[in-house]
Amino acid sequence: MAWIRLLASIGAGGVIYMTPIIFHQVDLSASQVGQGLAAAALVGTLVRLVNGILLDRGLSCSWPVRGAALLALMADLVLLPSNTFQGYLSGQMLIGIAAGLYFPAIELAVPLSSGSVPSSRGYALARSADAVGVAIGALGGALLAAFGMIRGVYVIEAIAVVTMLMILTVKPLPDGRESLLKADAEIGVNDGISHNSDSSFGWVMPLLPVLLVSIVATAMVSLLQSALPLDLVRGGLERPALSPAWCGVVIALELGWLVLLQWPVGNWVAQRSLRFGLGIGLCSFSIGGLLLACSALWSGGIVLITVAVVPMAFGKAAFLPTAAEAMIEETPLQHRGLAMALFSQCFAISATGAPLVTGALMDYQGHGLSLWLLMAGLCVVSLPLLKNVRPRYTAELATLHLEADIDGQGQRTSPIR
Repeated sequence: MAWIRLLASIGAGGVIYMTPIIFHQVDLSASQVGQGLAAAALVGTLVRLVNGILLDRGLSCSWPVRGAALLALMADLVLLPSNTFQGYLSGQMLIGIAAGLYFPAIELAVPLSSGSVPSSRGYALARSADAVGVAIGALGGALLAAFGMIRGVYVIEAIAVVTMLMILTVKPLPDGRESLLKADAEIGVNDGISHNSDSSFGWVMPLLPVLLVSIVATAMVSLLQSALPLDLVRGGLERPALSPAWCGVVIALELGWLVLLQWPVGNWVAQRSLRFGLGIGLCSFSIGGLLLACSALWSGGIVLITVAVVPMAFGKAAFLPTAAEAMIEETPLQHRGLAMALFSQCFAISATGAPLVTGALMDYQGHGLSLWLLMAGLCVVSLPLLKNVRPRYTAELATLHLEADIDGQGQRTSPIR
């Protein structure tokens, strides 16, 4: 599972961060770049939901990942020669469908692959593989940009996804849910336990706080991928514009910090409450947003940007694995595929709205000052939503109900401290 995520992230790392720069160079406006990113997220929305339902009905996690790899390969073949908005939009649509197939399945695969290892540490390892892969991909993109071969990122992704398909052919992702779901259902019938709340949509209500704060957090992640490259190449009020190669270096710096921080930070928050990991992630995003906003006001603002990427990386390392673990620990086994689809929808929603707002705002103002201030404020005001976040099921496949710890004395239910 970790190797699959590593390869997928190597391919996506260069494509995600370099595509806005590539199509900025062919005179697409920030609004057009944002529209393409939003279209990719929008088309993936329905795919995520259908994928989640199919996963809950026993579809093996390997099949959606295979489909995502094939679609990513098609997107690379479309984007590589394209110099028009239509070609850019078509490639982004394929990427959106691929993301809708990939993310619910690969996130659900983490607890299924963890074995005796706690799934919270499994998510920390998975995010570490993501961080290393994206950093390698983005650094490769920066090097290609420096040598005038920036479109080579699509070739790198094509090689990565073909390798993924070969690995999945030899060793599919583990999946042992079908027999356990049947066993849990039989136990429930024999013991007279009612599962009405699990079979209806009542199980969704406890997830709403995590989903809402995840939309805010993933919007910040999306902006680091789409708005930050544009902000760097356009410059701020006083900060001069950077060349595409130097933009790649700055992005690679943030990803490098994420590589260094993901495992120690992810492992650290895994030993604490869900609220702690989510809360410290939001606070870190807010600090990073304030530093990015201030960078626009200073001719040497690049210094503040290099500082801002540290709390941004820390926020990713703390928030993303904790949010995925929260979705598992607040959802019964028979609905975890759809729960992961809903969690993945947070990325889709933020990736739909954030680039559209960003493109319009940056075309109107010419800089990202207001954007980063807005995001810093949203992260702060989202903190009270974490009050009701707590685990309700064990993360293992058996999914036993946990007793509520009203006083928050348990390790996984304690308040932010």
